[in-house]
Amino acid sequence: AVSAQTEAPFYEEWWFLLVMALSSLILILLVVFALVLHGQSKKYKNCSTGKTISNVEESVTLDNGGFTALELNSRHLNI
Repeated sequence: AVSAQTEAPFYEEWWFLLVMALSSLILILLVVFALVLHGQSKKYKNCSTGKTISNVEESVTLDNGGFTALELNSRHLNI
């Protein structure tokens, strides 16, 4: 009696396992990229309206009419 199945099924071949591993890696990278973009859009959603001030800008005291100034006077330049 001769066996009806002489070769291994395609899902046990090396090329099929390699294709599945690479496609899974690409799918995982796409999901991570989508989650990062979604998190970035949520993070900067409030800043897009222009009405709110970020936490960094709230801690700065505005001495000169609403503009933040660099502290250039504290640096002494030798000419």
